[in-house]
Amino acid sequence: MKHDLQRMVEAALAALQRDGTLPAEPLPPVQVERARDPRHGDWACSVALGLARLAGRRPREIAEAIVGRLGPDPRVSRVEVAGAGFINFFLAPDALLHVVGAVLAAGPAYGRSDLGRGRRVQVEFVSANPTGPLHVGHGRGAAYGAAVADLLEAVGFAVHREYYVNDAGRQMDILAASVWLRYLELCGEAVVFPANAYRGDYVWDIAGTLHREHGDAYHVPVAHVFDGLPPDEPAGGDKERYIDAVIARARELLGDNRYRFVFELGLNTILEDIRDDLREFGVVYDEWYSERSLSERGAVQRAIERLRDAGQLYERDGALWFRSTAFGDEKDRVVVRENGQTTYFASDIAYHMDKLERGFDRVIDVWGADHHGYVPRVKAALQALGDDPERLDVRLVQFATLYRGGEKVQMSTRSGEFVTLRQLRKEVGRDAARFFYVMRKSEQHLDFDLDLAKSRSSDNPVYYVQYAHARVASVLRQLAERGLERHPERGLAALGRLTESQEQALLTGVARYPEVVESAALAHEPHQLVHFLREVANDFHVYYTTHQFLVEDGDLRDARLALVLAVQQVLGNGLRLLGVSAPEAM
Repeated sequence: MKHDLQRMVEAALAALQRDGTLPAEPLPPVQVERARDPRHGDWACSVALGLARLAGRRPREIAEAIVGRLGPDPRVSRVEVAGAGFINFFLAPDALLHVVGAVLAAGPAYGRSDLGRGRRVQVEFVSANPTGPLHVGHGRGAAYGAAVADLLEAVGFAVHREYYVNDAGRQMDILAASVWLRYLELCGEAVVFPANAYRGDYVWDIAGTLHREHGDAYHVPVAHVFDGLPPDEPAGGDKERYIDAVIARARELLGDNRYRFVFELGLNTILEDIRDDLREFGVVYDEWYSERSLSERGAVQRAIERLRDAGQLYERDGALWFRSTAFGDEKDRVVVRENGQTTYFASDIAYHMDKLERGFDRVIDVWGADHHGYVPRVKAALQALGDDPERLDVRLVQFATLYRGGEKVQMSTRSGEFVTLRQLRKEVGRDAARFFYVMRKSEQHLDFDLDLAKSRSSDNPVYYVQYAHARVASVLRQLAERGLERHPERGLAALGRLTESQEQALLTGVARYPEVVESAALAHEPHQLVHFLREVANDFHVYYTTHQFLVEDGDLRDARLALVLAVQQVLGNGLRLLGVSAPEAM
């Protein structure tokens, strides 16, 4: 209804431009919103207020001219001009009845639109370092990013889903060293394992593959590895410098080819595990973008040269610095270290430069909340490159804290003591995990109650919504068991019989669905859809327990069946946008 009213107003404005009442130049967009006060109608439009200066006329006069040019619509009983120039639309009593037929005719397409047609959006999410399995924190970013992408696609945007693979840099070297040291242990060496190395069981698994398939080919006496290094970090020692020394020694002893093999084995094993994990979680990407490819294609150096040409780089202490404070950042940032190596930030600049060069109208980054400090520096870099930083929208996702039996589940990533996304999915199921992850705003902390997520009760929100969908299917099974038939056309013709308060509430909810999808998509807030589905499910359960659907009156029975099938379609469409299944039985 909202877009129909918008089109009516737009047609009236075009007519007023043709007859010279309004100037023949671009007009402000037409916005139609639900009226806050029922006394002011069902919908309201304030476009006349924005046209006053442009047309040189009073807003109320413009509003009256618009109303005079509105075409007829049987769903609109009257239109009034109120206040300074608001246009209020009052719907006919049976206006909501049309939505049932619209839902049943559109099916899975109901709620979709072409609002974003012609605009390309890239959504980059998760992008976890391939140094270990995905944990529950990554899971929230995955569920949120996937839902945002699906919502944007539902309203017509051309969406490109991307995972940025951090396959270069120090963390990957730490992983390679960790794998190799575990491999040496499997060769019978007694290794004092660095405190700053990766310790999870998955490191043993990769080392086991290396040992099983290559025997002692990568074996070096452990004394050679730690010769000249302390046996372990002394109290208060520099852990970062120590692990860097171990990495350098691994490179030296293995040589380039063997070191690269261990490096790639760790990278590819974990990356494939991440791919499988996300696929099982219902998250599929259009592209897995390699950080390493940026340097190989010269993109990092090109970004640095563009900044240099713009006069935004300077040298200090042997390093090359980006003057990011000139663009609102709290301090300047190093892009090339004193040893000549480019920084992570230099790669980030090149990556975002490349995103915009690929022609995306908007790029959305989904980052962990601990990366909030990176936002101003990346936007500063885009501005310094001459790009529009507003084309980048960074969404921060807070960590999810797990609770089991009322107790917080402790986690530590580097030590390997964490709950993986795979473990969570196996414990509570994909549906519950996807739904729970997006129940709140992404920037809000999330307490994930494992016991609630597994429960089969009305207290479990995903079960409650899915059960409403399944209940409609059960009604149809009961219809067949009683030997009754449904007559769709008779049901649509008898929708005027739906006068109960619960029926009116469901009609309103079904009609609101396209607005909710649009709002959730444009605001990048899937929790809006979650709340809507819970409301509709609640209204349906109340209706189910207070009224009989399979009544003797055939017209009323078919009208009620048409309504609940429309409700089922809306629930199913909404669940699928969130990556959650819509079961026929539970």
